[in-house]
Amino acid sequence: MTSLVDAMAAAPLLLDGGLATQLEAQGADLSGSLWSARLLRDEPDQIVAAHLAFLAAGARIIETATYQATFEGWAAAGLDTGEAVALMHKGSDLARQAVAEFREAGNDDDIFIAAAVGPYGAMLADGSEYAGSYALSVAELRHFHRRRLVVLAESGVDVIALETVPNAAEVTALVEATDDLPVPVWISVSITGERIRAGERLDEVFATAASGRNVVAIGVNCSTPADATAAVPVAASFGKPVVVYPNSGEGWNADTRSWNGVSAFDADTVADWVATGARIVGGCCRVTPADISELARNLKTAKT
Repeated sequence: MTSLVDAMAAAPLLLDGGLATQLEAQGADLSGSLWSARLLRDEPDQIVAAHLAFLAAGARIIETATYQATFEGWAAAGLDTGEAVALMHKGSDLARQAVAEFREAGNDDDIFIAAAVGPYGAMLADGSEYAGSYALSVAELRHFHRRRLVVLAESGVDVIALETVPNAAEVTALVEATDDLPVPVWISVSITGERIRAGERLDEVFATAASGRNVVAIGVNCSTPADATAAVPVAASFGKPVVVYPNSGEGWNADTRSWNGVSAFDADTVADWVATGARIVGGCCRVTPADISELARNLKTAKT
């Protein structure tokens, strides 16, 4: 099988969309603090069905349901370390199950599995990942992430997606925590305008992310389509392939745990992403299989 790095070099790759969005569309309840990670334990068939929906739409990279899966979060839910490890591995197993079922239907494209890793703020389940205001040191953040990164690296995935990172300290911590992992990683930050969510300069944060020995792509996710589009050439200037997967442009209300506004996601924008350096493209929150299907159609004609 072609490696992810070689596949990116050959052609832009299509990532899936909002896994939680699809799970909710299927009727899953994601109201708890574990969010979609709860389904790893309670409703694994829902996760497989969501993966299959995005594969059918044309995605060739799917992310595991582990964004919110942390040792601390599982402990709060009454699970011990061994159970937490098993559920993190289960995220990769379910993704592989979906790929196997997809291939049984006669589809033989290369498909890659990315282990989703959310920022520290995601574990808090209070919207902190959209502000990056938690005052932890680089060492504390590195310690928080390291245990689950090792577990996910052992789960047989092709890449680890370090995503929605909102502050510079966490980017540094993730670079340090992943330099010796046996699988590659990408680092994707969340931004507002020309700055990362916590207010630091985007170019400085990208420079840090690009310095990682194990980092194969850098970019932006869970930001508005307009902000993400503007950030692609900034990321590309550091010589790494770029990953870009914005949300729909709607706003998240942490108090009501709901999205507000209307979608501004435009699949036509993929041509601009690819032209300015993107090699992995897709969507994040509120981006549906229908949106990914439209991206797939447009990606076929985008000039690299």
